[in-house]
Amino acid sequence: MTRVLVVEDEPQLVRALELNLRARRYEVDAAPDGVTALRLAADDSPDVVLLDLGLPDIDGLEVIRRLRGWSRVPIIVVSARQTSEEKIEALDAGADDYLTKPYGMDELVARLRAAARRAERAAPVDDIRLIVTEDFTVDLPAKRVVRQGTDIRLTPTEWQLLEVLVRNRGRLVGQEELLQEVWGESASEQTNYLRVYMARLRRKLERDPARPRHLITFPGMGYRFDV
Repeated sequence: MTRVLVVEDEPQLVRALELNLRARRYEVDAAPDGVTALRLAADDSPDVVLLDLGLPDIDGLEVIRRLRGWSRVPIIVVSARQTSEEKIEALDAGADDYLTKPYGMDELVARLRAAARRAERAAPVDDIRLIVTEDFTVDLPAKRVVRQGTDIRLTPTEWQLLEVLVRNRGRLVGQEELLQEVWGESASEQTNYLRVYMARLRRKLERDPARPRHLITFPGMGYRFDV
């Protein structure tokens, strides 16, 4: 059974989620604040975290950042905050998906299933650990990129995108596949996400971002990582 950690301070909503998810054969733990959420995440190893951003102690964004310091558990933000800037901030902090309140239970469950599938597919591959190019080195286990002897700081979203491409090096990865792997199925048509984040990666990693050697675009199709 998939274990879901619900981080929400509204008791009625927590109760409704517990009833609906357990009826669908999910195991559910609940945390009313950020500190409890971090403790339960460490103690119980949930498969997916459902996280409200408006918590009474720690802001949900800080919960995401702290979780990402030691865990790759899928995080689905469930929030009434609706602006694009707030969504991008949550995704940059390390969230995998963003669902705006109010929402339908069927959509929520579909996103839970998708997050759990992506987590399974993203299991570490033992034979791909260190990728060395002429310009930079990618250390997958350490989640580290070094260029000219200097650590390059990537946001969690930038790292996820780079990791998918590196693990599929030499293969064209389609736009839809990349969007689903990094942002979830709800973002399958948001190709602007890819343009923005690929431009960021090129500025940080490529010797000449205007003429990339490693992060290659195939217009209308997808992207490929070349060593």
